Amino acid sequence: MKKIALHCLLIAFVFPIRAQTTVDEVYAVVGKYPILRSDIQEALLELESVQKPDVCNALESVLFQKLLLVQADHDSITVSDAEVETELSRRMAYFINKFGSESKMEAFYGKRLNVIKDEFRPDVEERMLSERVLQKISGSSKLTPSEVRQFINAIPTDSLPLINSELELQHMVFKTKISTEAKALAFKTISEFRKRVADGISSMSTMCRLYSEDPGSAKDGGFYANVARGTMVPEFDAVAFRLKPGELSQVFETSYGYHFIQLIQRKGDLLDLRHLLIIPKISNSDRYNTRKLADSVYKLLKSNTLDFETAVKRYSEDAETVQQNGLLINRNNASTRFDNDALNLIDPGLIVVLNPMQEGAVSEPMEFMTDDGKPAYRILKLKSRIPPHKANLKDDYPRLYQMAVQTEQAKSRQEWIKTHVPKTYIRINDTLTCKINSVWTSVK
Repeated sequence: MKKIALHCLLIAFVFPIRAQTTVDEVYAVVGKYPILRSDIQEALLELESVQKPDVCNALESVLFQKLLLVQADHDSITVSDAEVETELSRRMAYFINKFGSESKMEAFYGKRLNVIKDEFRPDVEERMLSERVLQKISGSSKLTPSEVRQFINAIPTDSLPLINSELELQHMVFKTKISTEAKALAFKTISEFRKRVADGISSMSTMCRLYSEDPGSAKDGGFYANVARGTMVPEFDAVAFRLKPGELSQVFETSYGYHFIQLIQRKGDLLDLRHLLIIPKISNSDRYNTRKLADSVYKLLKSNTLDFETAVKRYSEDAETVQQNGLLINRNNASTRFDNDALNLIDPGLIVVLNPMQEGAVSEPMEFMTDDGKPAYRILKLKSRIPPHKANLKDDYPRLYQMAVQTEQAKSRQEWIKTHVPKTYIRINDTLTCKINSVWTSVK
């Protein structure tokens, strides 16, 4: 339910392996925060996706994260329990999908899912706090085209990055409609649950534990603490922030399903509350009807009875891309191009589908999950293929702009580190032979 930034520098899709470590040596200390062997191992896993793993780079990465935590303490920066819970649930869902099932993930860690989640909670909270401080340090650097040109011109031609083969894609989306009957049943069910709470037959916490379908709060009796405005979706906020302590809301609807809320207490601009969620169930018949519509549009496209751009405007339910004829934007670099790594992040199966396609060809309807976790179908059009080439301003401006911004932000971070290290207690284990930036060892 939380609006989540999908691409964070420090909050990567990696769970700590601390839960599996039997002996955890202290490698360093920053302020009151120890750096353990498992912290380094985790950082190595994260660095693996962007560069060759190196213990020294991993150590510097963790030193920086802990220094950010020290600053978060100093600035009284916090994250709410609701935000941490939602981020945990997001990660759990991601890794359950990667493992294939809850039972496989439990077997890997040798623990029940709720135990794994609780053990990961402190790490996730620390990372979210670090990210808050990092955003303040890096800011939202904006460069003019002239500044980007100067940055690129300063790089030797043979040092410019080689751009792998890329694709430009358009798509149209057919969202699976939940039947009127399923919505009516969900509304009736949650209304009965609300009546039991309102009549004093059952407590809110008991009903949430037994029946709520919100994975982030059900086991805690629907409880969320320190909910700030903007943490939840707007429809949720509109109801929650009008309630008085002890008051029970009416049943209301969001994109996630039907809810009702009980406000526990108001603490300034923060709320403690319980809420119960019931999600209308999508049936096989609902899926079939959506696939049937997508198939019929696909046949019109293949027979040239309908062109793709007209079909997008007529049928697509992806509001973000309809006005651009379904053109997809790569969230990693704000360009319209996708290499294999970017395609894998969307759906590993896309590469297999797109490789044999010619420019201008369209795919058969494919099922996928939308950002709110609901099944949908999409038809893809391969707009263009861009062969491998050296990066240049004409063809790769968005990528080079991002590269220039990241360089400026890196400079800002280094200056911040130089300023804050002398003010902070830092001790690195003498037995750890590692060549790191002298800024970390210049002050004892």
